[in-house]
Amino acid sequence: MNQFISAIALVVRDYDEALTYYTQTLGFECLEDTPLGNGKRWVRVAPRGSGLGTALLLAKATTPEQVSAIGNQTGGRVFLFLHTDDFWRDYNAYKARGVTFTEEPREEEYGTVVVFKDVYGNKWDFIGLRKA
Repeated sequence: MNQFISAIALVVRDYDEALTYYTQTLGFECLEDTPLGNGKRWVRVAPRGSGLGTALLLAKATTPEQVSAIGNQTGGRVFLFLHTDDFWRDYNAYKARGVTFTEEPREEEYGTVVVFKDVYGNKWDFIGLRKA
């Protein structure tokens, strides 16, 4: 059996605001932006070069319960883990684009890591794995 997780829904306030942040600030690519009618869209983004890896499905909040989850989908824990092949290149680029980091980069057994918050306040681990 071959299975994989194709997308993770990320509850957002506005499609265009989210699309702009993920493509322009984080440098992700827009994989799909398909209108579904009644103002609903199927919007998928992913880090450049991730191939068939997991994408984020930007899901516009439409109920009060969904709105309350924006930026807090995991109750304040780190939600997503973004790996890079060049930590310092991307860290410095993100800083220059205004990404909000909650700490200074630190060295761990597995590599260099720092936590940042996206435009909605979701926490991400940004990781440069240690080379073998």
